[in-house]
Amino acid sequence: MAGGGGGSGRKLVELFYDVVSPYSWLGFEVLCRYRSIWNIDVRLRPGFLGGIMKESGNQAPALVPRKGVYMEQDLRRLASYYQVPLKQPRDFFEAVIKKGSLPAMRFVTAVDMQHPEFVEPVSRELWKRIWSADEDITQPESILSAAEKAGLPTEEAQKLLEMASSPEVKNRLKGSTEEALKYGAFGMPTIVAHVKGEPHLYFGSDRFELLANLLGEKWLGPLPVVKTKSHM
Repeated sequence: MAGGGGGSGRKLVELFYDVVSPYSWLGFEVLCRYRSIWNIDVRLRPGFLGGIMKESGNQAPALVPRKGVYMEQDLRRLASYYQVPLKQPRDFFEAVIKKGSLPAMRFVTAVDMQHPEFVEPVSRELWKRIWSADEDITQPESILSAAEKAGLPTEEAQKLLEMASSPEVKNRLKGSTEEALKYGAFGMPTIVAHVKGEPHLYFGSDRFELLANLLGEKWLGPLPVVKTKSHM
């Protein structure tokens, strides 16, 4: 990606994310809240966390016992702090590690290709299913339910679900994931801010103070005064 966003000195900030990642949800909501406050253009980049982890040699925090215990506590605190309805699935291993998110992220990618205006609400509804309601995000009926709640017409959602298994969509998702890896990603969320033609990578949902400093903006916390369009 070349540096720069739109006019008036706006800077491009890319968010590489996967709905299987709760920390990605936090980063996603914060950037959506700051879109109208900071002079930035936010570009949502659906990717596949499984591919990032494999290629970077990383592993999920929950697979390290002490990290897993900490993560459960951490998510409770973060849910309150960020005002995002995070709740860990009852069977974390089954929902997150075993089932994963490949069908969901292929669907989000298809949405991005055909109806990019629905990427934000569809992604949010998928996060709500797995990380708030403890519901499946891999079965077709579950994905369609999320799409319906996001306002995507049923007939169009069905077409996109069929499209999600096409080589075109698979290659698009793979390409986005590979692009994140080229930037240096080893997990998600991966935020890439483009300033003066240079990409700057930030990992996780707790580096917004540093991002603000890079952008020449003010960090007003996870719930800025102009809150507004949080959609929660």
